[in-house]
Amino acid sequence: MRFDEQTLSDASVFVAIVRCGSFANAARSLNLSQSASSRAVNRLEKRLGVRVLDRTTRSLSLTDEGRGLFERLEPLLHGFEDAFASVHEDRSRMRGRLRVKIHPTLAHVITGEQLRTFVERCPELAVELISSDKLGDLVGEGMDIALHVGELSSSRLIAKKLLDTRVITVAAPAYLRKHGKIVHPKDLLKKEHALIDYRNPETGRPFQWEFHRGRELVKIATPEKLVVSDIVTLHRICMAGWGIAQVLEVAVRPMLVSGAMVKILAEWGDEHFPIYAVYPSRNYVPPKLRVFLEFVSSVISEED
Repeated sequence: MRFDEQTLSDASVFVAIVRCGSFANAARSLNLSQSASSRAVNRLEKRLGVRVLDRTTRSLSLTDEGRGLFERLEPLLHGFEDAFASVHEDRSRMRGRLRVKIHPTLAHVITGEQLRTFVERCPELAVELISSDKLGDLVGEGMDIALHVGELSSSRLIAKKLLDTRVITVAAPAYLRKHGKIVHPKDLLKKEHALIDYRNPETGRPFQWEFHRGRELVKIATPEKLVVSDIVTLHRICMAGWGIAQVLEVAVRPMLVSGAMVKILAEWGDEHFPIYAVYPSRNYVPPKLRVFLEFVSSVISEED
């Protein structure tokens, strides 16, 4: 006899009837009508070619065949119930491994203290953070989620925008004391100024320096005297007072608060960059991923 989903469903109704002692009680426990539970048993008996229940208006009893069927089905359905209960327990305990690809620009956004809090809150969850400025193939690389900076190309991945952050221009206080105030983007073209370029990982070329003020746009052609491909290095050179950098505001907020960096040309900061959480599927979001998404969203929103 061919086994299908309908047979499994009917068998489940049969077991519920025996457990509950009546069609009516079983129907209530399964959120079915009494007639639907009766039809399920009729289908099961038709497929088996035997009666499994003797029923009258006042009583219900198992036939010999029905008793044998129940004794075999009962432990199997208990196994299904235990499996679902185990998954439910895993949902609450957050077991397993969570692999996160995180853009280096966000290195200073999620602090060590915040990560410690998250890891301690999920003690049975192993977390692996992989730093990369390229989205890559999340599924092929076995990643659960990526925190990506910049626009996304069309794909089947699910993207949740966490934040639009401003592109700002910064320098160290020591640099500004030495070189004086900068009032217009074109002032940066003067020979005394040093500009630190950051290489775009997607194109392999330095990002274009742009300054946006409402509908105004000024582009600066940098001399590319110093080009870096690591965001932490960019921040350190800037804080050391060597030159000026264009950065994402969310990434340098701690340095701005401490005074290690100072905004310049603030009125020309109307360019924005998006930050996304990207993951493979909308159909099933594992509990560990849902909890991490909530954590990252709360951290990023605090920085906004």
